[in-house]
Amino acid sequence: MQLKKELRKHLEEKILPFWAGLKDPERGGFYGYVDKELTVVPDADKGCILNSRILWTFSTAARQLQDEAWRRNADWAYDFLHRFVDPDHGGVYWSVTRDGRPSDTTKHTYCQAFAIYGLSAYYTLTGKKDAIDLAMGLFDLIETRCRDEGGYLEALKADFSPESNEKLSENGVMASRTMNTLLHVLEAYAELYRANPDERVRAAGEICLKRFLDTFYNPEKHRLEVFCDDAYHSLLDMQSYGHDIEGSWLLWDAVITLLPKEQWGAYRDMCLDLAASVTRRAFTDHGLKNEWVNGETNELRIWWVQAETMLGLENAWELTGEAEWLDRLKTQWGSIQRMIVDRRENGEWYWSVYEDGTLTERPMVEEWKCPYHNGRMCLRLMSSGLPEEI
Repeated sequence: MQLKKELRKHLEEKILPFWAGLKDPERGGFYGYVDKELTVVPDADKGCILNSRILWTFSTAARQLQDEAWRRNADWAYDFLHRFVDPDHGGVYWSVTRDGRPSDTTKHTYCQAFAIYGLSAYYTLTGKKDAIDLAMGLFDLIETRCRDEGGYLEALKADFSPESNEKLSENGVMASRTMNTLLHVLEAYAELYRANPDERVRAAGEICLKRFLDTFYNPEKHRLEVFCDDAYHSLLDMQSYGHDIEGSWLLWDAVITLLPKEQWGAYRDMCLDLAASVTRRAFTDHGLKNEWVNGETNELRIWWVQAETMLGLENAWELTGEAEWLDRLKTQWGSIQRMIVDRRENGEWYWSVYEDGTLTERPMVEEWKCPYHNGRMCLRLMSSGLPEEI
């Protein structure tokens, strides 16, 4: 098995062409919705998270693969990203109409972070000063307008007054602070620091890391707490297997980017504990289970969870050198190919399937369904230290 070659072929022939085919030639950007039958809904709103993730994916692919076609798609996404910027209050809106007028004007910290993430990758590709200036402006905005004395706020109105956090809450709770938002703020800051090594960004990322180690990480339960109140009291007995396996490598990526080596030890232990916990509780020959809530397991196989499992398993192998992680990696890639990859012409990955492989009713594209998880999976593993024969 030559996993790296398979992943490159999959990326170049399946994932990237699908998303490149969604360019909106009349109004700019990329179409915001494709239904289960692969029918484009041209007048659907366009989400900033989706556009930012497309920007990151094509920027990183263009740089890593040295392919001008992907560079043109990155340029296209970058041009449209400016439609999300609020000229009056700053920050980026949650979504705009097809032609770029404000639609959902929520200023969510999660959304600001993904704009930073995409812009940082685009700057690394192009060196365009306007891109890094906008990314640093959004960093300053998060640090001044999207936080209080306890940490990051989440949902805010267009003028940055408070708003309820339905967008990042679920399972019957309304969370003031979520592990998911903090994880992706940290992810964005690590990417920004690699693009533009500003000490303010590094210091802010270090605070995020300490918050994970000291607050969100539950060493007794071997998991990250997910939904919290203002004081970081957990609101739900839950383990999100997908976020824990994603966190196991994303946290480590931030650690080695932002912290001196002498501080790595406790974070390494946490990341390996998360990977081991998820593997023990949720890994199967048919992909990773979704989550555990109040004693019940959600068995859905969700596209992003399966992609992040690949990265978490590879990271655990890098940290330990133990062959069992590579065995799991091969098993996981096989389950993705059987259950998640859409074999239809012009298809990509299904949003989710049931444990028996039956499709759910989720669309192929909407504001959350994007190329960033599976595209990043391919790109990172292609450039990893994995053996050529695996």
